Amino acid sequence: MKKLKRNRRLIFSGSAVLLVFLFACGKGFLNKPPLGSLSLASIENEAGVQGLLIGAYSLLDGNGGNETDAGGWAASQDNWVYGGVAADDAYKGSTPSDQGDIQSLEIWDATSTNSYPDSKWSLVYDGINRSNTTIRTMRLVTSIPPADTTEISAEARFLRAYYHFEAWKMWRNVPFIDENANLTNILTYTNKNDITPLIIADFTYAMTNLPAVQTAVGRANKYAAEALLAKLYMFQLNYTAALPLLNDLITNGETPNGKPYALVPFTYNFNPATKNSSEAIFSVQMSVNDGSAATGTPNGNYGDALNFPYGAGPGACCGFNNPSQSLANAYKTDVNGLPLLNGTYNTTGQDIDSAHSTGWTGTLDPRIDMTIGRKGVPYLDWGLHPGDAWVRYVPQDGHFNPKKTVYAKSQQGTYSDATGTYWASTEITANNYAIVRFSDVLLWTAEALIGTGGDATQAEAYVNQVRARAANPIWWVYTNGTFDPATYFYTGGTIPADNYAIGMYPAGAFASATYAMQAIQFERRLEFGHEGHRFFDLQRWDKASPGTMAAALNAYATYEQSIGRTQFIGASFTAGKNEIYAIPQSQIDVEGLPGGGSALTQNPGY
Repeated sequence: MKKLKRNRRLIFSGSAVLLVFLFACGKGFLNKPPLGSLSLASIENEAGVQGLLIGAYSLLDGNGGNETDAGGWAASQDNWVYGGVAADDAYKGSTPSDQGDIQSLEIWDATSTNSYPDSKWSLVYDGINRSNTTIRTMRLVTSIPPADTTEISAEARFLRAYYHFEAWKMWRNVPFIDENANLTNILTYTNKNDITPLIIADFTYAMTNLPAVQTAVGRANKYAAEALLAKLYMFQLNYTAALPLLNDLITNGETPNGKPYALVPFTYNFNPATKNSSEAIFSVQMSVNDGSAATGTPNGNYGDALNFPYGAGPGACCGFNNPSQSLANAYKTDVNGLPLLNGTYNTTGQDIDSAHSTGWTGTLDPRIDMTIGRKGVPYLDWGLHPGDAWVRYVPQDGHFNPKKTVYAKSQQGTYSDATGTYWASTEITANNYAIVRFSDVLLWTAEALIGTGGDATQAEAYVNQVRARAANPIWWVYTNGTFDPATYFYTGGTIPADNYAIGMYPAGAFASATYAMQAIQFERRLEFGHEGHRFFDLQRWDKASPGTMAAALNAYATYEQSIGRTQFIGASFTAGKNEIYAIPQSQIDVEGLPGGGSALTQNPGY
């Protein structure tokens, strides 16, 4: 059971201690009445309700709820397993048997008994339960002013919508549980109905009733709700509904602490010293050195605790979530500094290897070296990346390491846990995870414009805006610069770590809607590489062209097998099945009906 997030910058004075004993730990997503030593009377006040709300927020990091033994890695806030490893962005890493349930997900062979999706299901429905408990308890408290009641409801419904959205992304066919749920009649809560209208209603209520500026940076504001609503419409390919929301976010959006949305230097998004910037629309708040590591449920970025180089450098282990060769190759650019579209990056020239190696000798998008740790390139201020010495099992793990979730050496002990009270304290970090950032909004808007037959020139401008940020040499990696942990800039550098070149799409390039959509989709891979979005982007684009996800990932498996990644021997992504995950069998079993069967129906093909 997770203790309160005490130092996560989401602060409600005086209410937090009430959370400690409130939540049950049974697997059933409906059968979770509050347990423990606290009476209802002790929480039926404004402080108690605010404490319950913090409890609902606290599960955003994927750790400390009702998840099973795989813990926060399986329910991680950034979906590194489901969004990256199960796509073409990353390999599982470590050894084949270590966290072996990930390997079957990596090669699209997981069954309904896999422990990882079971943990994710348990976590999101625990978050839903906590959100509903907040609303139910609030209604019992007559002393809360009406305005505060509306805000608490709006925040709780935002969180409830977010957790349901996460479940819908994973499984599509899931139950929607609201605060009026009849926990004694599970017949009502099947997974046979489309829940997106109910998620939309919750996000809409939150957008209407939340303020623009919040009292704490970790709270959702109206624009966070608007962004998540737009994201859901993008998943439905309902570009017409998404576009006005996205336009409003670009024109009027601001962060919970009142900063207008804007792109910041690329490195700021992955530096714990510059988190909660103008680009962060909604982020999971992380903290370290607050005593939480001693509880076994640290407030830092525990979901990524495995995702460090193996055996040396930052952290203490573990060698998971290694960027794929395919992802590295995607950063190749042509003579105009533009990406190689249509999958040719894996067939044009040699593979990306170390900087200035005998491999690819052409130009590269500079985002590669903030996304991927590769041999011969400065790895923040840990020195030059040594290559395979930091890789645990090269035949399956490749040659690269994660970089976006790793802290700088000069930040160790400040932005990593220094208490030494947890097995992986050095891998618990204070780096937030941005669920949505402003570059998301710009690229979604470009996609929606093309998808509705709108202004292609404006769509091109939004993509070029993202690329222009990447083209600014101020944040590039330099071999002769002095690393600055305050900015992640290599100050004074004059020798780029590789042959970087990134160009803008020329005027009129997006006149072809087919080409424009390819460019926008590819830009998302470059911009958000290794951030857990890739599988779900492929999933939603497959809705427009069924079979394209299977084609892309089967081509990936064939390519990776050809370069020696042994886990892909015989791997096959099945269209009409693997676009979503299996409903966990344990959840089907625990929701069994008195006369036989279950309230839950398994997804097709499993």
